[in-house]
Amino acid sequence: MIGKICGTGSGIPVKIMDNDDLSNMVDTNDAWIRERTGVEKRHIAESESTVSMAVEAGRQALAQTGIRPEELDMIVVSTMSPDAVLPCTACEVQKAIGAEGAVCFDLQAACTGFIFAYNTAQAYIQSNMCRTVLLIGSERLSRLVDWTDRGTCILFGDGAGAAVLKAAEGRAYLPAFHSDGKRGEALTCDRYIHMDGRAVFQFAVTRVPEVIREVLTKNELLMEDVDYFVLHQANRRIVEAVAKRLRQPIEKFPMNLQEYGNTSSASIPILLDEMNRSGKLKKGQKLVVAGFGAGLSWGASIVEW
Repeated sequence: MIGKICGTGSGIPVKIMDNDDLSNMVDTNDAWIRERTGVEKRHIAESESTVSMAVEAGRQALAQTGIRPEELDMIVVSTMSPDAVLPCTACEVQKAIGAEGAVCFDLQAACTGFIFAYNTAQAYIQSNMCRTVLLIGSERLSRLVDWTDRGTCILFGDGAGAAVLKAAEGRAYLPAFHSDGKRGEALTCDRYIHMDGRAVFQFAVTRVPEVIREVLTKNELLMEDVDYFVLHQANRRIVEAVAKRLRQPIEKFPMNLQEYGNTSSASIPILLDEMNRSGKLKKGQKLVVAGFGAGLSWGASIVEW
């Protein structure tokens, strides 16, 4: 048995901050931000919290499947911005939705977090320890941004995305994932997020194509077998560079970072939810989902819709 995604959801803050709003806070402008990042706006949590966004995304995903919260065996939340250290975000989600039978824990791998959480859920399902798992990536990064630092405040936004995995017959695909703690200083967060932009860019445009080739080789697939490459939404230039290095058309690399900015571990599930609800995803399509970020960590997995 494998875990098949059978439902998706999102929890997006109401408030929108566009680039013109930022230009009133730091020395920047809309054209400068768009050219360097592709970001046009981002959603900022005001009344929303990491938990409330996660709950909304989880409820939407469950509603799409018809699965009741009581049927969940596990809830895994990937977040680097929890509302509190204890109790974990996943337990707060469990309480809010009434998933009393689910075991719950959080996972912290920053922007690679949803990929690692997906692989974790697959391991539990394939070993027959669980049958139904709710995965959520939820981030309130606006709490961790120095709004006087134009190098980082232009990049990040808040939001949550979710997917329900249910045991089903199908092919089990091997993941490819890595970490390099020696390079961790390139992207850190004590009180605020600090980033060596050049180092992170070079890391991403090198390692992401490598790990995509690796996961395809592991599973004896070709580039042409992949319908979409769903990458962590960090920067338009990174996505375009990865597409170029893989010699694949940019149309196979969907993007929504222009609307949300970088939402860390929430970015991939939010994008999957948009693709799912718009009808872009069809049964049997193969996706490569790839995350990269702090740690430094990076990874890719094959998802068959």
